Amino acid sequence: MHDPSIALPTSGVSRRIAFVLLPGFSQLAQACALEPLHVANQLGGRRLYQALTFGVGVEQVQSSAEATLLPRHLISEQVGSLDMVLVCAPSPLNNGLPPGLADWLHQHVARGSVVGGIAGGTEVLARCGLLDGYRATLPWQRFDAFSRDYPHVTLSQQLFEIDRDRLTCGGGTAAMDMMMTLIGRHHGQRLAEQVSEHFVCERIRLADERQHVPLRSRLGHAPQSLVDAVTLMEANIEEPFTTLELAEHLGISRRQLERLFKKYLQAVPSRYYLDLRLQEARKQLRESDKPVGDIALTTGFSSGAHFSTAYRNHFGLTPREERLG
Repeated sequence: MHDPSIALPTSGVSRRIAFVLLPGFSQLAQACALEPLHVANQLGGRRLYQALTFGVGVEQVQSSAEATLLPRHLISEQVGSLDMVLVCAPSPLNNGLPPGLADWLHQHVARGSVVGGIAGGTEVLARCGLLDGYRATLPWQRFDAFSRDYPHVTLSQQLFEIDRDRLTCGGGTAAMDMMMTLIGRHHGQRLAEQVSEHFVCERIRLADERQHVPLRSRLGHAPQSLVDAVTLMEANIEEPFTTLELAEHLGISRRQLERLFKKYLQAVPSRYYLDLRLQEARKQLRESDKPVGDIALTTGFSSGAHFSTAYRNHFGLTPREERLG
């Protein structure tokens, strides 16, 4: 179901956003979510957002950096309706959920609140059963454990996810991109861009951009020859190797290389390589003013037509449409 509280711009509305702070939360991630709201208020010339901080059973909450914060409220207080509730928690979670938190979150969901998880907050929502049937993301270090523990949640490896009335992000600066995206949906893209400019951000990263996961973490316990193959691919985007050339560099047969990719990456080498090159092309289209033809050449495409066709088949739009969008 399409959720208007997230998707549609509004006027004359002050949204009440609650930040629930659990011990060990990332102060950086929480600030990256909170500060854009304050700046939106300043640049918008009125109170577009009212931010409230909540503790759970304790008056003081210590962050992961051992800074002590004093939330304005406890979840046991009656504070009226909340438009959005964002849970800020460490990743991984230190222990079980604080007493009363799950019931409190369910009560606000029943009242129509949008709920979200920042960093370990995603796991809090999942433990409460509030992400079943939703797309969600969290810090990349928890991908494997989360997918095993919460099979009813569709795990995404993107920076952030906005799925109907649920929000999740990988923490850190991804929280800022998520909040600026929301500001754009609520009050127009121009205000979101002004907020981004205030923080000297080159651009607002989009939700479909993946978290950067170190190569060894991505491949886990894969054989070294597969790690070496992917390393060679990433280092040779402009002049890509053929699958046979890769195999020869590694001193194994082409058939062995294909078996490794199928077993550990569920792809043939050529398709995986193409995905790497197209992801790099998308990054350049979004982050640079280089001509489309130059980007095609620097990502290993011999012609603009070939590049455009491959890009459209992969992303559903042409390189020029990507840049205009």
